[in-house]
Amino acid sequence: MAASASSATLAAAPVGIATPSPGAPRIMATGLAFPEGPIAFADGSAMCVEIAGGSLTRIAPDGGKTLVAHLGGGPNGAAIGPDGACYVANNGGLTFASQNGLMLPVGVPADFKNGSIQRVDLASGAVQTLYTHVAGNPLKGPNDLVFDRFGGLWFTDTGKIYPRTRDQGGLYWARPDGTEVREIVYPLTTPNGIALSPDRQILYVALSMTRQIVSFRIEGPGQLTQRRGRPDMTMVASLGGNFILDSMCVQADGTLVVGAVLTGQLLRIRPDGSMLAPIGLPDIAVTNAAFGGPDLQTLFVTLSQSGRIATLRWPSPGLKLLYR
Repeated sequence: MAASASSATLAAAPVGIATPSPGAPRIMATGLAFPEGPIAFADGSAMCVEIAGGSLTRIAPDGGKTLVAHLGGGPNGAAIGPDGACYVANNGGLTFASQNGLMLPVGVPADFKNGSIQRVDLASGAVQTLYTHVAGNPLKGPNDLVFDRFGGLWFTDTGKIYPRTRDQGGLYWARPDGTEVREIVYPLTTPNGIALSPDRQILYVALSMTRQIVSFRIEGPGQLTQRRGRPDMTMVASLGGNFILDSMCVQADGTLVVGAVLTGQLLRIRPDGSMLAPIGLPDIAVTNAAFGGPDLQTLFVTLSQSGRIATLRWPSPGLKLLYR
């Protein structure tokens, strides 16, 4: 989720190529405190973080909720690692405004110190903070994360937005055992969602406020293809409109499914930058999605403003995650 969206206005997202649309969404769970970072499983269950609640929550197929761990701060993204634990990008906390049961982030808490990368043992609920700083610099807003084929952890840090200033964001890599973290690309303008291509060689990053998708080629653990001494960044898509790109997941055919906040849509962007028709949902804060179910054709979507998770029967199967 972007640091703040309260001052933007609604506008239509780009219109893409028409394709078969999913069926009507089914509301799976309600009463969540700004859910994000969904993890979906083959049995129809899921997990998500609750940014405003500072927690990691398990959701049964019938919508029943169970607290897995209290994380504090603002847990923003989550992923299962090679050891079976859940890793969380924690933005360190946001302030929220609520009206008529709807919620949106509006600022930074006065006592904010830093964000972090956390590890949660799913059997015990024990929480370990792995990283709070990189080369002496505090993490400002870890947002989303993904594990690569080498077992390493790539994550975005969106930064923080204040009334008249902004912390820069960046792209980072870390070992999941807590022994090493590297700053890979800095600065980046509001990096948010992060995902891998089906061959696990291309790393995609969504830049929230500029409405762009960029990509990098992974060469090895913590290594990207270089050009003139810097990571070689490719522009995949640059979108017009008044909305905010959030997190994303990937179809098995490589199409990116990206949350569009303010317009309440899922955007479908092919690797060549062309777009399929967007899918509208009943919430302006469509922040993230994950494929689950036995055939990976059930999409679990976080409807964050209204505190719900919806499921849709998706027309194309999702990419199977490396670790789940």
